[in-house]
Amino acid sequence: MFTVVTTKLPVQTLSVFYIINIYSIGGISVDVTGQVWISSTENEPWVSHPLEATTAEAVDLAFTGQLHQNIEGFGGCFNELGFEALNILADEDRSAVLHSLFHPEGDHRFSICRLPIGASDYALEWYSLNETDGDYAMEHFSIERDRKYLIPYIREALKLNPELKLFASPWSPPTWMKFPRVYNYGSLRWEKDILEAYALYFVKFVQAYAEEGITIHQVHVQNEVVADQKFPSCVWTGGQLLEFIRDYLGPAFEQHGLATEIWLGTINAPEPWDEWMKKKDSSFDAYAHTVLSDPEAYKYVKGVGYQWAGKYGIQRTVQAYPELRYMQTENECGDGENTWFYAKYVFNLYQHYFTNGVNAYIYWNMVLLPKGRSTWGWEQNSMITVDPGGVKAVNNPEFYVMKHFAHFVGPGSSRIGLKGKWTGNAVAFETPEGSRVLVIANPFKESRTVTLSNDGTHYKLELDAESFNTLLL
Repeated sequence: MFTVVTTKLPVQTLSVFYIINIYSIGGISVDVTGQVWISSTENEPWVSHPLEATTAEAVDLAFTGQLHQNIEGFGGCFNELGFEALNILADEDRSAVLHSLFHPEGDHRFSICRLPIGASDYALEWYSLNETDGDYAMEHFSIERDRKYLIPYIREALKLNPELKLFASPWSPPTWMKFPRVYNYGSLRWEKDILEAYALYFVKFVQAYAEEGITIHQVHVQNEVVADQKFPSCVWTGGQLLEFIRDYLGPAFEQHGLATEIWLGTINAPEPWDEWMKKKDSSFDAYAHTVLSDPEAYKYVKGVGYQWAGKYGIQRTVQAYPELRYMQTENECGDGENTWFYAKYVFNLYQHYFTNGVNAYIYWNMVLLPKGRSTWGWEQNSMITVDPGGVKAVNNPEFYVMKHFAHFVGPGSSRIGLKGKWTGNAVAFETPEGSRVLVIANPFKESRTVTLSNDGTHYKLELDAESFNTLLL
């Protein structure tokens, strides 16, 4: 965990390269007038370095100039336990955390975030938005509980960034719609009345939030479609997703004139263990390709959301359907220890997903208490930990992983191509202003020298051991 910010240049020297602003939580925020190189290591996060051209015989990494997918942005998920943690802080510290996450000049500048429809596994307890058995007309649908936790949290973010986009998914349908009738495990009852009512449940959710002045830009049909868990969950097959989107959800949104997009997500498959040991097909063919190859379902789907084991499915899906948009919908959450070792793994997830075509990358819990224990007993990492003992916010390693990307790569940027032997440790972007952003990690336990070529200009980079680095050129 970190609160220290350092620089390897005196302030008067820094001004030659870039203007800096100091925020109370995020450290150095850079408003660029020239070239920038920022690195983070376990003991020295967010350090500024000089970046100077050099002559070099061999090049280790170079921009190809090839443009790839557009970037829609970065974000996290609004959860009840996160809001509870934030409310422990003094007003000034709480405002600093929110500024860091959401303000267009903050550390992360989030532009697209997630919320649950009903309880997630980071709700304070199980609830749905209609537990009235047999209420097919949704007469008792209510977001009253959300007005206490999620809606105030979202409104705080929207005050800082009114352009923030939101997407939502249920972890479980109402229990009376499931077999067995429990919030955990099980699946949706496949009956016409239930399917029509569940489509209406989504409609009512979008409409209710609109009445609160909050636009839901996307819905994803189910969180983790192959998760059969002790916390709120519901298993779907690819064929069920196809039928529900094509015959119920899509027509319901059309009937009610909703502009909210329908996404095929969130898919936490294919799971190689299931494929091999359980003889259970959760592949691209069983989910994404099953739905998207049906023309009537396809016309309703605007994008695909993948998370967890979905990392094994993103490549084939983008290859088959390059015209759609893609999102990594939930960063893998670790074990609550918030180690630098796990942050290195998370960096590789960013690199993998962007290299394979996603337009947005979404973190899971932005803020939690120490250990990040869920209501159902699972300890998870977070970007920021609220220490109730010292009543302070502490930036964790993954705070900096996210910042190395999101601080410099805003909506409207594009991923650009790289070549060379360090390509597997890096990802590059071009901003709307025409700047190039390179995010590169040194995974090794010793420093490494990397020579970068940018349109014929060479830069010699001494990358610290086990470091994350961002260059803006």
